[in-house]
Amino acid sequence: MLTDKLHSACFTGHRSQKLPWGFNEEDVRCKAMKSALRAEIEKAIQKGYTTFLCGMALGFDTICAETVLELKKRYKKIKLIGALPCKTQDIKWSEKDRKRYKKLLKKSDGIRCIYDEYIGEECMIERNRYMVDNSSLMIALYNGISGGTKSTVEYAKSMGLEIVFIRP
Repeated sequence: MLTDKLHSACFTGHRSQKLPWGFNEEDVRCKAMKSALRAEIEKAIQKGYTTFLCGMALGFDTICAETVLELKKRYKKIKLIGALPCKTQDIKWSEKDRKRYKKLLKKSDGIRCIYDEYIGEECMIERNRYMVDNSSLMIALYNGISGGTKSTVEYAKSMGLEIVFIRP
């Protein structure tokens, strides 16, 4: 699945357990982040971005996917593409999280799956690189700690993407 790189944006951010509010999306800090995220996605749409690539992981990715899908009601031309590291990404998730994930996948405009099965961290890295390689803008929820988000941000910088940071 090819995207128009100049009009595509991707997301990167921490999983729920690394966020100050954890899994509590009713926390005032999470609500503030969601508001900032929505504003940044709308700014991107106003600049001409129409495709949003999302890794569909727990935490920030899930919130990004839901926000794009909500904005599709207003901006009919935008698309959500799920970039999955593997078909079994959700195998160890809770039933509640799996249902939420499956609902997002069904509403997505396309899916790009890197591997059939989880083969280790490599499939996550390749998924992240796929998103960066097919985008010109990144929206990142990043607090500076080491991990996949930091590596993805560093890769995006090296590839010359414009990066918008949202602080958790």
